[in-house]
Amino acid sequence: MNPRSQHAFSSRTCSLLTFGAALLLATPVYAHHLEKHFAVDGRPIITIHSSYGRISVKSWKKSEVWVVGDHSSPKVEVDTEQAGNRIEVTTHRLADNIKPADLEATYQITVPEESELQVRTDSGLVIVERVYGDMGFDTLAADIQLEEVGGHLTVNTASGSVTCRKCVGQIDATTISGNVQFLQPAMEHVRVTSTSGNILFDGDFLRRGIYTLHNGSGVIEVRFSDTDSFDLKATSLHGQVFNDAQLKPDPHGSHIYTPPKQGTSTFIGTFNDGHAKVDLASFNGTIRIRKRD
Repeated sequence: MNPRSQHAFSSRTCSLLTFGAALLLATPVYAHHLEKHFAVDGRPIITIHSSYGRISVKSWKKSEVWVVGDHSSPKVEVDTEQAGNRIEVTTHRLADNIKPADLEATYQITVPEESELQVRTDSGLVIVERVYGDMGFDTLAADIQLEEVGGHLTVNTASGSVTCRKCVGQIDATTISGNVQFLQPAMEHVRVTSTSGNILFDGDFLRRGIYTLHNGSGVIEVRFSDTDSFDLKATSLHGQVFNDAQLKPDPHGSHIYTPPKQGTSTFIGTFNDGHAKVDLASFNGTIRIRKRD
């Protein structure tokens, strides 16, 4: 090999080694790996208990639950159990006085489309895509991202955020300081209660839908189109309400009403035929009813 070719070969080799090292550094390395397959019938129930980490749940057409779990610390273990159509996935502590970083476990779980989920975690991220069964989420600080899911959803979180994109069915959500967003939903029942988080609803109000959004402080914003039809009651006791909807007296005789008392703001009325019911309330936050562009 002549010197010029040798130099070019060495340069390419160094570049490949550098790229490989960078790739290894960018990819998480887990010392402990678990992979299990569970055959199920009908509509399985999957329960996930974890303290910290990323939980990703997606669906497929198979009658099978596939669990992939990874963690780095020897102070925890990932355990699975099947009892009929019930699958339980748990991160167990193996030591006392464990550091928060040692609790991290990552799950990738694939389930039949018609599955029910129960997820309990302290912090991290929960992602669920295209699963159409009843679901319950209990978290302290974990963020929850739901996309194209359906069923009866129950969410309880302290400071985690909740994003529900293209969701159907119904949801009851309670937060302390986490923000809640509904993007392109098609839900008949939405109930959100937050102490200080912001709430956004940007979707259609279905004909028989009931939408109840309450908080203590923060911003509540709903966006509507000309084809929507709803009865509206929006009240902020010590805040303000900004309303773009051209309301008319509702069928029960109430009128658009703005109390003269300083620091309060209320709008009551009907938009189009008043098919849906929209109830917005805040103690001292801002409420916005905006026409969608």
